[in-house]
Amino acid sequence: MERQSGKKIFGGIAIGNILFYTKQSNQVVRRKIEDTDAEIKRYEAAKKEAIRQLEELAEMAVKEVGEVNAQIFEVHAMMLEDGDYNESVHNYITSQKVNAEYAVASTGDNFASVFANMEDEYFKARSADMKDISERVIAVLSGRKAESELPDEPVIIAAEDLAPSETVQMDKSRVLAFVTELGSANSHTAILARTMGIPAVTGVKIKESWNGKLAIVDGYQGELIVEPDKAVLEEYQKLQKQDKEQKELLQTLKGKENVTLSGQKIKLYANIGNIADLAAVLQNDAGGIGLFRSEFLYLEKDTFPTEEEQFSVYRQVAETMAGKPVIIRTLDIGADKQADYFHLEPEENPAMGYRAIRICLTRKDIFKTQLRAIYRASSYGSIAVMYPMITSVQEVKEIKEVAEEVKAELDADHIPYKNIEQGIMVETPAAAVLSDLLAEEVDFFSIGTNDLTQYTLAIDRQNTNLDKFYDPHSPAVLRLIELIVKNAHQAGIWVGICGELGADMTLTKQFLQMGVDELSVAAGCILPIRKIIRETK
Repeated sequence: MERQSGKKIFGGIAIGNILFYTKQSNQVVRRKIEDTDAEIKRYEAAKKEAIRQLEELAEMAVKEVGEVNAQIFEVHAMMLEDGDYNESVHNYITSQKVNAEYAVASTGDNFASVFANMEDEYFKARSADMKDISERVIAVLSGRKAESELPDEPVIIAAEDLAPSETVQMDKSRVLAFVTELGSANSHTAILARTMGIPAVTGVKIKESWNGKLAIVDGYQGELIVEPDKAVLEEYQKLQKQDKEQKELLQTLKGKENVTLSGQKIKLYANIGNIADLAAVLQNDAGGIGLFRSEFLYLEKDTFPTEEEQFSVYRQVAETMAGKPVIIRTLDIGADKQADYFHLEPEENPAMGYRAIRICLTRKDIFKTQLRAIYRASSYGSIAVMYPMITSVQEVKEIKEVAEEVKAELDADHIPYKNIEQGIMVETPAAAVLSDLLAEEVDFFSIGTNDLTQYTLAIDRQNTNLDKFYDPHSPAVLRLIELIVKNAHQAGIWVGICGELGADMTLTKQFLQMGVDELSVAAGCILPIRKIIRETK
């Protein structure tokens, strides 16, 4: 029996045989060619086919994991159209008179190396994307499929790493769990695994000798157990049965109140990125939407979404939620969320740079377009708005002035709207410290614990080298949350948590003790958290 610990990506217990998943060999041989024009045409044809495959993958991924998560394949298609990438391939072919396979492999290696050596974790992750798109083109050139088939019997997939395209194309009925050596909790594959609800662990040293062996994946503890002895196997078979029963039991909590045994009530809302997420929100009985990440409307496009496009989406969400609250966060572009058409300049420290409300208050045409769409949609449901990355009272006052301008314009155009609640994200230490003053200016707070933790601890949460220092349970962070709640209540406004800590079930009782009024979490966490609330005294 062999135990290995890694990082937990998605909870669950899987028991089955391991399939050591290896990419098909795309070993490239350098060949001398004479007709460079014909070779370039050959490359262009293969690239066109690779893009077609990616578009097909994107359509498949939308059904499997939603529009937002499917965007990676659209990004891959765009990368294949990149001028620098294509110029490099053409240059290899014409200057060195080499075959297209070799030109693509060399270009892919060079670009992947450039990305891998960048300091920013977001761009580092693009190194794997460069390899993925290059391997796809080489596979087309070589007449091979980019992915391999799975056996009929469901298996635990063990691999050094998995590309998003491989993850999405696998038949989910044949996958028990994912275990990888590389990749972080924020990698595309990790996000897809969570979205598909498949137990996953990363950071495990994979051995080819495990292929075909019986194993256990404990997604809750982040453990892989290879060739378990009889006692351990029986223990986990019981745990697996309990896990299944627990999930079935949670379904009985639908329609029940989020109330403790002592009568304390709390609102349980869901976080969404787009309309495709609404099905999960309704299925898991969320009381509303506590965070609509509107920036995905911008990330999905190659130009600014119009007022009508945004209004249509916000209206559909409001109508679907049938009067339940829908809190829209204004665009949070910048840092790790980039849209080329914004033409944002590279920054030394983008997480603390030109992003979110700072863009809105300096490019008010963009801001007012979004606010007009939000206010117009408010007539069709219960919409509220909140603003990210606030650091001062002056920012809030300026935001309110813009909102008043928008309402005056709508009045002049005889367009109906409601006077919606205005809130802010409290996700900077500055906003936390000033929360007593900020509470006098707004209707509610929503605590963004991801950035609040990052800024409080001075740790880049996407830098895997800092994982051992990143402590979201830090007393410093929890004290700030308690201060924010206290100041909000003293001013008579409500306060929620919409960051990852909201779904941390080890903290649910503590948040109840603090008096948090609302938790907004991934839809799949609604019922498990409701269970904890209802069992709390």
